[in-house]
Amino acid sequence: MGERDDDAQGTLEKARIPLLRDQHAAEDEGGGIEIETWMETKKLWRIVGPAIFSRVSTYSIFVITQAFAGHLGELELAAISIVHNVIISFSFGLLLGMASALETLCGQAFGAKKYDMLGVYMQRSWIVLFLFCILLLPMYLFASPILKFFGQPDEIAELTGIIALWTIPTHFAYAFYLPLSRFLQCQLENRVVAFSSGLALVVHIFLCWLFVNGLKLGVIGTMATINVSWWFNVFILFTYTTCGGCPLTWTGFSNEAFTKLWEFAKLSASSGIMICVRVANELGAGSGRRARFAMVVSVTQSLMIGIIFSVLVVFLHDQIGWIFSSSETVIKAVADLSILLAFTILLNSVQPILSGVAVGSGWQSSVAYINLGCYYFIGLPLGFVMGWIFKSGVKGIWAGMIFGGTAIQTLILTCIVMRCDWEKEVIQF
Repeated sequence: MGERDDDAQGTLEKARIPLLRDQHAAEDEGGGIEIETWMETKKLWRIVGPAIFSRVSTYSIFVITQAFAGHLGELELAAISIVHNVIISFSFGLLLGMASALETLCGQAFGAKKYDMLGVYMQRSWIVLFLFCILLLPMYLFASPILKFFGQPDEIAELTGIIALWTIPTHFAYAFYLPLSRFLQCQLENRVVAFSSGLALVVHIFLCWLFVNGLKLGVIGTMATINVSWWFNVFILFTYTTCGGCPLTWTGFSNEAFTKLWEFAKLSASSGIMICVRVANELGAGSGRRARFAMVVSVTQSLMIGIIFSVLVVFLHDQIGWIFSSSETVIKAVADLSILLAFTILLNSVQPILSGVAVGSGWQSSVAYINLGCYYFIGLPLGFVMGWIFKSGVKGIWAGMIFGGTAIQTLILTCIVMRCDWEKEVIQF
């Protein structure tokens, strides 16, 4: 009996590290702001380092797919770009935002040492996201007539509709991948997610070469590789989670997952990722000051990274297009839009962090209203005015979305986060 207690205590201790253990060491030792910043930076990158690699790997699956398709022809590049940037991005963005409920609930439960609830929350998220995937199916099933209605050429609309049908398996893979990755992220198992994503990327590159260059399956072959790669990723994470990788937080399938689904669905209707895990854990552990400090360090470092990549885009503006196409028209268009891309990268280096902080603090409703208001009531109308009324084309649409949507959203979130009473938030949690 004593040996079993020792094993359980060892498992519990493993679950606590490395986020919560000794997290106030610098503060207690009086090491000063430099040491405290360094310790917070190490904790931050312990989370976001593997998370960044994971996100880059999963996003690269689509980038590589577009690159292979682009070299098949301009029609294929146009069709697959619409599928990725419109259909998949819309559904993925919605599901990603809904999965952020896990970042709040699991982050706070882990910080408060309520480990038994993490598995239940993840199973609820599977159910809710799967049901929403079914609701979003018409976007994939009727892509062609929808695009024709909005004025896309028949040739592009038809090919886009065919490709969209082939991406339905990937659409449902999101319902399982997103909760699994958030479940592991909240326990600082980011290395597992990073390994899985990296391995899936390697498999995808090989399959793209095999299906497109070897078997000559064309653009349909590229979409088939996406399905295999995403479900391969899901399989690795599911196997790790259910086969002993998380003994404290995964105790098997539970009927409790089918309870309180409506409340969970309402909480899921929001967006924001990444740094909310640090904030949620600090709030759950009862540290408002540390939560605010985590936010400041995260925003500062993310902004520095954004500046670096913005500068790179400006200097390499005439080289980026070669990745996706050999067409001089496409390459010139990419070069012309590089300045807007640089501004987008810069703003998006801050906005997701602030959104994540808000979600990690449990402000899903506020973030949702801000997102809707900025993009649909300010960004889109401004983009329409600049694009069509002032005849600025795609540059006007993009500029309107950036400065009318993302910039204002970032400004509002900055004001909210800076005025937050973090100690009061701790009491509420």
